[in-house]
Amino acid sequence: MNVADEILAIFQQHGSGAYFGESVSMTEHALQAAYFAQIAGAPSSLVVAALLHDIGHLVEDVPSDIADWTVDAHHEQVGSHWLAQRFPSDVSEPVRLHVPAKRYLLATDAKYFAKLSPASVITLELQGGPMAAYEVAKFETERFHQEAVRVRQWDDQGKVTGLKTPSVGDYRALIETWATSTRPPP
Repeated sequence: MNVADEILAIFQQHGSGAYFGESVSMTEHALQAAYFAQIAGAPSSLVVAALLHDIGHLVEDVPSDIADWTVDAHHEQVGSHWLAQRFPSDVSEPVRLHVPAKRYLLATDAKYFAKLSPASVITLELQGGPMAAYEVAKFETERFHQEAVRVRQWDDQGKVTGLKTPSVGDYRALIETWATSTRPPP
């Protein structure tokens, strides 16, 4: 099984569930984030990162009801670690930083909070709230911080009920282009 087959199987098996308090499924959310990246003219690595930004939720068990979350699942770390075994940092690092990017935007953009969905507001508290000034400065030294902010913005947009997007299979060639191997490690 190559990386694209593995990803398509993960979405097939786990992606139809509701996206933690949102009106879309996990797969719909991923596809919408990738769609918004594409229409923004993003580099193909960021389209893949947008598509896979929440893969950590799909490869690890977390409560399906957001009301049951008592601690942060650190899905960005789980996902980026999983992706780093299959993709270069151009894909895995924006995923690792997309939750810190949420906290960064809250600290640097007074209008950002109003853009968060109710579910994102709930997870925000578990994720540490807005960054402090020293965290903002540190975040801005991350090589992929700007890319992570873009992924975060597409993540926030990707919660539209009934939006028509390409399918996961439509991204197969792009996934294969960016995958660093055709076979995932054991």
